[in-house]
Amino acid sequence: MTAPRDPGTVPTTDGRRVAVVTGASSGIGEATARALAADGYLVVVGARRLDRITALAEDIGGIGRALDVTDPDSIAAFVDGLDRVDVLVNNAGGAKGLAPVGEAVEDDWRWMWETNVIGTMRMTRALLPALEASGDGLIVTVTSIAALEPYDNGAGYTSAKHAQGVVHRTLRLELLGKPIRLTEVCPGMVETEFSVVRFDGDQEKAAAVYAGLTPLVAQDVAEVIAFAASRPPHVNLDQIVVKPRDQASARRNIKTG
Repeated sequence: MTAPRDPGTVPTTDGRRVAVVTGASSGIGEATARALAADGYLVVVGARRLDRITALAEDIGGIGRALDVTDPDSIAAFVDGLDRVDVLVNNAGGAKGLAPVGEAVEDDWRWMWETNVIGTMRMTRALLPALEASGDGLIVTVTSIAALEPYDNGAGYTSAKHAQGVVHRTLRLELLGKPIRLTEVCPGMVETEFSVVRFDGDQEKAAAVYAGLTPLVAQDVAEVIAFAASRPPHVNLDQIVVKPRDQASARRNIKTG
């Protein structure tokens, strides 16, 4: 294990490449931080749960800073002093509820759009200068297969993920010719705290989503992200869809037939 650094301090890179991972307190974000650290990156992790990211940063020899992507002031404090950034992993996001459009809860929709779409825009905008200055920057945006197809009762989440994906794909066009690669990773069913958040902490309801099939785990997606980051500067993995064998689409898996 790499020697721990004081969480929150401005990183001394020691010549290492620097990766920023948002939403890193659990799940895909945490697993990605560990994978990139194992590949030699100095990883700066951010999330709202400071205790978790502080512990993670100590474990991987990285930097842990509080981050709420829905709060511009929080983002400004998080990026302060990050003069070198080689990789940005926009992972912060999530879903709330499964209400049909006719019963939509506006606060849930607002949170999903603010977190998945506006949060991604804010983090990317804040770190673009450093990514370009690195000479070989990489922006990874973790969307979802929900960014590619809708499913019943998921309009709030699928619309937000579609928008997040379009923001990322538009950026791919806007940055053409600059030394920044862009990779969109679209996971299918991954057993993390995602469904616990969606169902407002209902563990039983969350567990039922994955019962009867074998979903992906966070490390599966993290390994894909780390692989994309390991490619040489001229190789851009534009979009990667990764699903468990038991899932064919957002609407069809071995349980739904």
